[in-house]
Amino acid sequence: MPPAPAVPTATYRLQLQPDFPFHAATTAVPHLAALGVSHLHLSPVLEAVPGSQHGYDVVDPTRVREELGGEDGLRELSRTARHHGLGLILDIVPNHMAMSPRHNPALWEVLRDGPSSPRARWFDIDWEAQGGQVLLPVLGGPLGEEADRLKVDGDVLRYHDHAFPLREGTAGLPLPQLLDGQWYRPVWWRLARTELNYRRFFSISELIGVRVEDPEVFEATHAKILELLHEGVVDGLRVDHPDGLADPGGYLRQLHEATGGRWTVVEKILADGEALPASWPVAGTTGYDALRHVDGLFMDPAGFGELLDRYRAFAAPQTDRGGDWDATVRRAAYKVLTHELAAETGRLTRVAARLCAASQETALRDRAPWALRTALTELLVRLEVYRPYSPEDAAAVVTEEAAAEARRAFAVPEEAGAVDVVRDLLVGRYGDGPAQVEFRTRFAQTASALRAKSVEDTAFYRYVPLLSATEVGGEPGDPAVGPDRFHAYCARVQRDWPATGTVLSTHDAKRSADVRAALHVLTECPGRWADVLAEASRGVEPVPDAQLAWAAWQTVFGLGPAGDERAREERVREERVREALLKHVREAGLFTSWTEQEPPYEDAVARFVAAGPCGVPGRKVAELREALEPHIRANVLGAALVHLTMPGVPDLYQGTEREYRALVDPDNRTPPRFGEDGSDGGGNGSEKEAVTRAALALRARRPEVFGTSASYEPLGAVGPAADHCLAFTRSGEVVTAVTRLSLRLAESGGWRDTRVPLPRGRWADVREPGREFEGEVRAAELFAASPAVLLERLPE
Repeated sequence: MPPAPAVPTATYRLQLQPDFPFHAATTAVPHLAALGVSHLHLSPVLEAVPGSQHGYDVVDPTRVREELGGEDGLRELSRTARHHGLGLILDIVPNHMAMSPRHNPALWEVLRDGPSSPRARWFDIDWEAQGGQVLLPVLGGPLGEEADRLKVDGDVLRYHDHAFPLREGTAGLPLPQLLDGQWYRPVWWRLARTELNYRRFFSISELIGVRVEDPEVFEATHAKILELLHEGVVDGLRVDHPDGLADPGGYLRQLHEATGGRWTVVEKILADGEALPASWPVAGTTGYDALRHVDGLFMDPAGFGELLDRYRAFAAPQTDRGGDWDATVRRAAYKVLTHELAAETGRLTRVAARLCAASQETALRDRAPWALRTALTELLVRLEVYRPYSPEDAAAVVTEEAAAEARRAFAVPEEAGAVDVVRDLLVGRYGDGPAQVEFRTRFAQTASALRAKSVEDTAFYRYVPLLSATEVGGEPGDPAVGPDRFHAYCARVQRDWPATGTVLSTHDAKRSADVRAALHVLTECPGRWADVLAEASRGVEPVPDAQLAWAAWQTVFGLGPAGDERAREERVREERVREALLKHVREAGLFTSWTEQEPPYEDAVARFVAAGPCGVPGRKVAELREALEPHIRANVLGAALVHLTMPGVPDLYQGTEREYRALVDPDNRTPPRFGEDGSDGGGNGSEKEAVTRAALALRARRPEVFGTSASYEPLGAVGPAADHCLAFTRSGEVVTAVTRLSLRLAESGGWRDTRVPLPRGRWADVREPGREFEGEVRAAELFAASPAVLLERLPE
């Protein structure tokens, strides 16, 4: 078999876990090779917390995970993949490790020996806070209630299944003195919110930040990955969450040099209109920007506006659900900064206060910590991107308009000067000394955590007129994307980042692409949806709250009916919906949350799910979905084909070659089933797989048509329904044409005299042998067999 190409033609994501280890992936290789991908894309493979279902909680970056089959298992997978012409892409986690001392040898050493430990530089700990001890938020209650459960066992301190090293010579001390004598302090888990003194991954205290910007730390934590690359076991990398790093650009340059320039993509979430930093030596992003543009093609902008009005009428007047996206994000950001990220805001404030107090610049002196904290809060909540990367970048994203709004939070004008101090520090007006660099770094890291928590993990669950718009990287306030905007995006991608990743479904997606494809149709029939919802809701009691009810009905519409009508299948479906909605209300944090759970409210949610969406009234929604099935089919097939033929390297999530309906994790992380139908009760599974196989086979056979030197040209239809056709050519050799907004198309009389002018030559339908076209083709004829058509130019 030929070696895998240096730049993938298409990748296939596998979620490795103890129930799906390297051996299971190895047995799937023939199927995936036949599918037409060039590389397997593996979730993290380094040693993780035992039982981890995702692998992002790394405990030892020097070893391949034994639960998956160890290094021997990974190497066997690589050999089998290469035998079938496939390469491997690895997902790596440079930002954090698991805060699990008994499994993490580096952390164990640091907690035992303190800041003098050689590996203390690995972890982002503020040793000046908390009396020089690392706060460990592991106790189930205040120390006075939990002290009897702390047991000394030789040179180990145990608490339930936790274990911590004891500092030499302290094992025999009474408990208070023993605790005072350690380099760490076990405390009530609730103190993490305000008192934590190590950087976390977002607000997850079980994941501690790694100082990969230190060259020694980089070398120690990347040695195994680089060994696997240089020995040809793996071929490329996906970098998880670069925005959490102190210096993402510097890290990526170091990684690029160390790997010899291997194909690498980064999990960077771009705001609408934001560009990936041109200085980053990467192939591009993991593809959430592509997801947003593909999804938007199948949403009707006018229909979304009407759906929003219907949502407001249904969910209002409950506060925080009035249907204003920007206001929802702003309120969520305040909540996150004062609750989940209060410790991070506190650390950033301490850094700013120290800098100002020690500065020789008189303009920085006499700044009260509370004023600096207020200024920081007001600027952070107005940041519309994940983070700035340089002083020049900060000047563009921390705008003067935002500063003017922030000043209004102060009653006294002189105190409002703290806003200017913070902004001037961010844009570099007070130099680039170590203190200034630390402040800018902490601000950027806090900003990225805030954006993720306030938008993806809070606002997406509070603003739900259209659930399919609340996807990672999405713009729920303005989700629709017209053909011209899509073409402009693709042209930029082909010009600037032709080997970037593209995705439609991922392990982090709130809903799989096929669930979203069904929900998109609601923008074409908002009145019909509202009428069905009013009928289905009649008499369903109790309803916990209207916003949750709206989201619940959309959830069952998107998921569709169970695989069959057996009671067991219905129970499984109800459990999936219930668990997804329980996560929904906890993330929203309005009536319950992960840390302040309200059992009565959560019980009411479960009863509502059973009695309404998953009960007899839910049949009304199922009937609507059945009636709209042809239009759901058009969206499913259209999105799949556009994704597989647009500029970039498409990544298929496990199982999505067939129709794949999944909700938020962990629902979307169940082990894949190869060789089975795999569709989740729908009827489009085999047709979607046929589209997928045809497109992947063409990409593999004609890499020059889709690769870095390829071209992308829009192909416009003409006629009364021209806007319902999205078409483009790749390198003048392949045409993709799909139907968009097919329900509106049908209601307006169909294609009528709409035509699609094909480029010169004769064109063959890749999926339908014998169908050939030339010149200006009637759209009704072009789309007679399928709403998604792939054509290849015939040799002259």
